[in-house]
Amino acid sequence: MDLDEGAEAIESFTGGEILAFPCEADSIVEPHEGMEFESEDAAKIFYDEYARRVGFVMRVMSCRRSERDGRILARRLGCNKEGYCVSIRGKFGPVRKPRPSTREGCKAMIHIKFNKSGKWVITRFVKEHNHPLVVAPREARQTMDEKDKKIQELTVELRNKKRLCAAYQEQLTAFMKIVEEHSNQLSKKVQNVVNNLKEYESIEPQLLQQR
Repeated sequence: MDLDEGAEAIESFTGGEILAFPCEADSIVEPHEGMEFESEDAAKIFYDEYARRVGFVMRVMSCRRSERDGRILARRLGCNKEGYCVSIRGKFGPVRKPRPSTREGCKAMIHIKFNKSGKWVITRFVKEHNHPLVVAPREARQTMDEKDKKIQELTVELRNKKRLCAAYQEQLTAFMKIVEEHSNQLSKKVQNVVNNLKEYESIEPQLLQQR
C-alpha cells in the first residue's frame, strides 16, 4: 500500500517480536535508541522514509568494517547538510567556478550497529537540525547515491577476493604440510642409510680379518 494513499505498517524488531506501527499521512514514526532492524538496508529504508516525512534528505555516511572479513559492523546515516564544503584550489587559482554550498554543519543522524543477536540496533539518535526542513515529493528522493552503491559493489568484490585468497592459502598450507611430511620421511631414510654405513664401517675390519 502506498504511503501517500493510506496507512502503512513499519516493522520494528524488538525482542524477537514484530511490532507494526500504523503510519497515517500525518503520522511519523521517530527513531529511538534501541530500535532494531533485520538488516542495514531495512534501517536505511526506515530512516530514508523518516527523512522524507520530516523534510530532509538522508545521506549515507561513514561506516566501520570488520578487519577480518570486511563486513560492515556499524553505520552512520544523517542529513545531507552534514559537514561543510571545503574550497579546493589549484596551483593557479580555483579549479572550477564555486557552486552554492548545500552543507550547513547539520548534526542530525542515527548510528546503527550490528549486534550479537544478528540485528541492527540504533545506538544513537540526534533529532535536531540546524536548518529549515522542507517536505519533498517521494519521487525526488534518492535512498542511496551512486558512490555508496559503488562502495558496496567493491566491498562484495573484495570480500569474494579475500575468500578466494583464503581458499588458496588453505590449499597451499595443506600442500606444504604434505611436502614437509615427505621431507621428514626422506630425511629419516637418509639417516638410516648413514647409520647403516657407519655400522658397516665399524665392523668392516673384523670381516676382513675373518677372511
